[in-house]
Amino acid sequence: MTEEPGSALTESRRGRAVGAELRGRAVAAVLEEGMSGRAAAARFGLAATSVRCWVKRFRERGHVRADARGGAPSPVEAERERIVRLLEARPEMSSLALSEALAAEGVRLTESTLRRFLARHRMERRRRLAVRRRRKRWKAPASPRSG
Repeated sequence: MTEEPGSALTESRRGRAVGAELRGRAVAAVLEEGMSGRAAAARFGLAATSVRCWVKRFRERGHVRADARGGAPSPVEAERERIVRLLEARPEMSSLALSEALAAEGVRLTESTLRRFLARHRMERRRRLAVRRRRKRWKAPASPRSG
């Protein structure tokens, strides 16, 4: 499949990640067919600099997979011990109350951030467990009366 520069394929791909299969095809066009990086880029609707980078990566590493992308660690992770301490002291504390208790100690974390943190670390609070037990009891079918 040959694409011309400026085609719909080029326009739709701009700024998006390119899959390993297409990367491999572009690199193969350069290494096996003897195409220039610019010609391969035009053929597949890619940026020439990207194709040159992938060819270099293939020669150095033997693959064209994308590098792992990093991100900043969540600020809540640094406060894990403080959160655990507060929850051990008051296990029934809600996410909102936990957020307010942390704010009193000078740590500003939103309630939603704390809920995601607690879910990620499977830190179930007694309050939630008690609510689940009540709901379970409430939803239980009534026993039939014989009469």
